[in-house]
Amino acid sequence: MDHEQTDVLIVGAGISGIGAAYHLQRQCPDRRYLIVEGRAAMGGTWDLFRYPGVRSDSDMQTLGYAFRPWRGRSSIAAGEDILEYLHATAAEHGIDDKIRYGHWVSGASWSSDAVRWSVDIERAEPRPGESRALRVECKWLFICTGYYDYEAGYTPDFEGVEDFTGRVVHPQFWTDDIDYREKRVVVIGSGATAVTLVPALAQQAAKVTMLQRSPTYYISMPAVDPIAKALERLLPSDVAYRLARWKNIVMSYAMWKFCRTFPERARALLMRGVRERVGEVLDVDVHFNPHYAPWDQRLCLVPDDDLFRAIRSGKAEVVTDHVERFTPRGIKLRGGDELEADLIVTATGLSLKFLGGIALRVDGKPVEANDTWVYRGMMLSDVPNLSFATGYTNSSWTLKVDLTCSAVARLLDHMQSKGYTVAVPPRDDSLEQAPLLNLSSGYIARAVDRFPKQSTTDPWFVPQNYLRDLFTLKLARVEDGTLRFSRREPAARRQAPVWPVKASA
Repeated sequence: MDHEQTDVLIVGAGISGIGAAYHLQRQCPDRRYLIVEGRAAMGGTWDLFRYPGVRSDSDMQTLGYAFRPWRGRSSIAAGEDILEYLHATAAEHGIDDKIRYGHWVSGASWSSDAVRWSVDIERAEPRPGESRALRVECKWLFICTGYYDYEAGYTPDFEGVEDFTGRVVHPQFWTDDIDYREKRVVVIGSGATAVTLVPALAQQAAKVTMLQRSPTYYISMPAVDPIAKALERLLPSDVAYRLARWKNIVMSYAMWKFCRTFPERARALLMRGVRERVGEVLDVDVHFNPHYAPWDQRLCLVPDDDLFRAIRSGKAEVVTDHVERFTPRGIKLRGGDELEADLIVTATGLSLKFLGGIALRVDGKPVEANDTWVYRGMMLSDVPNLSFATGYTNSSWTLKVDLTCSAVARLLDHMQSKGYTVAVPPRDDSLEQAPLLNLSSGYIARAVDRFPKQSTTDPWFVPQNYLRDLFTLKLARVEDGTLRFSRREPAARRQAPVWPVKASA
């Protein structure tokens, strides 16, 4: 087994990992770091998903980084454009040179005696003279893997699927050889993936049917933000970007708050918007009237009315029913009808995996994620010198990631200035428990018991509120009375601290 050492090890080279590297470089320039990525390319979700029409489901003023303005024409961007933006960001800041691809992390162990993490990594293609197994020792572990399981999407156990004579594919594993031109396509699902796929497939397919068990709320917006473009014409580009970003932050939060506070009024507003766009083609009360309140699950974005235009044109349709079984020709519905298909796309959801499934141990004891509490949405109780980055469920992923990455860098800078070598949020079992993820979506319900717990009070509460997090993660005191610090030194090296101490705090 080969060995390496670094100050900070970042796991994952997607939006979160690139953001973490940027903030470390800016706020802790003397701290060495390394990024390991299990896949063969950077980009995370945006490199993994290759299905037709894949795009952002948030505006790029907020899905883009605060430190690097999005300069693309569309606020709702294609997946390939987002991937190009991430590559350009990493190259511009020299982050791409710090990434090791094909490095899959299997486990990480913290030693209080050594005051460091030992991270076990398997290399997909070791260079000549290298072992496949690598152990990296680091003083801080920053996990930026998101919470999607890249190895498995979610597909229910459909009866008779082996009888179907066509092809069945999950969007997460779309390949270039899938032919849908002039084919009859059934897309099972009604969430963000299905809503993206249907209009994209309808451009070349003979007919696309979106088969949904239950409806979803949709909201339309132009792909090109007219206010953002007007600001760009009137103001310097950086000022225009910041104003457009804040406009979208405020509007997004206001919409979420309105839906949660006045659910029936929000329902009526959203359904009226769909009714105006669909017209008499479909019964909105049947196909676009969810059984849950707005924002109990994420609203699905429809840019430039593309889904509704496909429905009005007759190239796409919506069927609301349950799958009884697959047949050789397609799908038999519980209501008795049969949908004939050449290709069936199971846009039935994603699977979640906390911390990329990395097995953690602290002083030899396994860490069970669902037995821990989340501190400020970025650390785990009783787990020293470890942070993670995840985004909002009710807004852009990157808004929260940017704040988290900056907060972790600020924490490390503070520790260095004080001579601290260990930071850990101590467990408090008097806390009132609440689920970590606050949506009723199926992919969350299936995984919530495997995720950490949150409470109802700071700093153990994850507020899903950018304005609140802006204060607690960026402006509030690092030493908040909860996070516990110590100046422990490695047992084998008692005469020197782990990190050099700054001249002043």
